Amino acid sequence: MKKTKISSYKEGSKALKKQLSELISPNAFGVFNSDAEELNKEHTFILKRKVGDKAPNFRLLNTGNEPVNLYDVLKTKKVVLTFYKGTWCPYCNLMLSHYETALPEIQKAGATILAISPQTPEESLNIKEKNNVQFEILSDNGNIVSKEFTTIHKIPEKSLTKMTELGTDYDSYYSDEASELPIPATFIIEKDGTISFAKTEGGDYRNRVESSEIINALHKNKS
Repeated sequence: MKKTKISSYKEGSKALKKQLSELISPNAFGVFNSDAEELNKEHTFILKRKVGDKAPNFRLLNTGNEPVNLYDVLKTKKVVLTFYKGTWCPYCNLMLSHYETALPEIQKAGATILAISPQTPEESLNIKEKNNVQFEILSDNGNIVSKEFTTIHKIPEKSLTKMTELGTDYDSYYSDEASELPIPATFIIEKDGTISFAKTEGGDYRNRVESSEIINALHKNKS
């Protein structure tokens, strides 16, 4: 059977970075890049769960305001669990689109994807439709589940200011005003609840785990 051709996230992010440098002012572009680099230096021990740990169960709302229970999903398939920031983040949109392209291969390996952010279900629906995503996108208000898996950080004030100047109402995407976000991270959870893969590309949110690495890990632990 012919495999789905999957482009590299890294190559896509390079193109995105160039595009952003042409779309926004050099000052704003510099602020966002500087904040990403500072977050990368600040956060070095990010993952809260490691390979071999049992994943804690959770129940979160999907884009249709319906509850999704992790261990119910695990009854029939493995779960690729990934954490992202929000609709306003171009790198999150790129990542979700990248993972959607890889979904057929992930499904062939006996898994599905659950993507989690602290956004409202309405905003989760927006990003789902924007990227034509077929997997579940879940809302974790207050990062209650996210903090069990990855580090939560306060979004830098300089970035918030620049976002406002560019016309982005950051608080409108969330149900609280904490301005706290998960550092992107991805896990594979086996059907018995054991974590078999756990990775982050660091505090620099522009970097994400490649889908090819996820697929390889799924085949390595095929059961």
